[in-house]
Amino acid sequence: MATPLVVSEVSKSFTMHLRGGLKLPVVANVSFSVAAGECVVLGGPSGIGKSSILKMLYGNYAVDAGQILICHQDRMVDIASADPRQVLEVRRGTLGYVSQFLRTVPRVSTLDVVAEPLVARGASAEAARARAAELLAKLNLPRDLWQLPPSTFSGGEQQRVNIARGFITDHAVLLLDEPTASLDAANRAVVVEMIRTKKAEGVALLGIFHDEEVRELVADRILDVSQFSPRKVAA
Repeated sequence: MATPLVVSEVSKSFTMHLRGGLKLPVVANVSFSVAAGECVVLGGPSGIGKSSILKMLYGNYAVDAGQILICHQDRMVDIASADPRQVLEVRRGTLGYVSQFLRTVPRVSTLDVVAEPLVARGASAEAARARAAELLAKLNLPRDLWQLPPSTFSGGEQQRVNIARGFITDHAVLLLDEPTASLDAANRAVVVEMIRTKKAEGVALLGIFHDEEVRELVADRILDVSQFSPRKVAA
């Protein structure tokens, strides 16, 4: 079986157009892989480029150089050079993402927000809503909120919706950007168990966790992003 995620010599900088085209380096020569059933955690100080790496892997940020290989339908797809249609296809079938922020269509119920990724993959609306209900119950979101749009929820409630939506599918690769940041201890424990279940199912997980206790509970290894900082190399 091919390694689900391979990152090879990836570099990224931002161009500051309001500063005369000044280039701000973010990361350089990022290289690592994540095996099936493994949870790798990106470590290092704030601002070192951890979230930028996740956004490049998901295709939200373009890269300056390098490859981001995802095993999709038994072939390797380079997200760094794929066209938008290919990126969307990989996201739908193979690559999941739980961000820190919930972005949803206004007036859509929480149950349908969580169910949508399964519906997009061909599941019936009934089956998708049933699975969504299971996850929302597991994450202790009150049932009387399920028919309401999540835009007015608290930060912790929105994050639980976000997690349910990200975990509802069987994506082979799952990116996690601070999934437990807004959660209380009881729901952090639920998410830790959900991550362990994904690992047991053979999912490759790459995440950012500033909560040291959660990080120690889920990480198979910690990848120090400081080693990829061009600013550190220059020093």
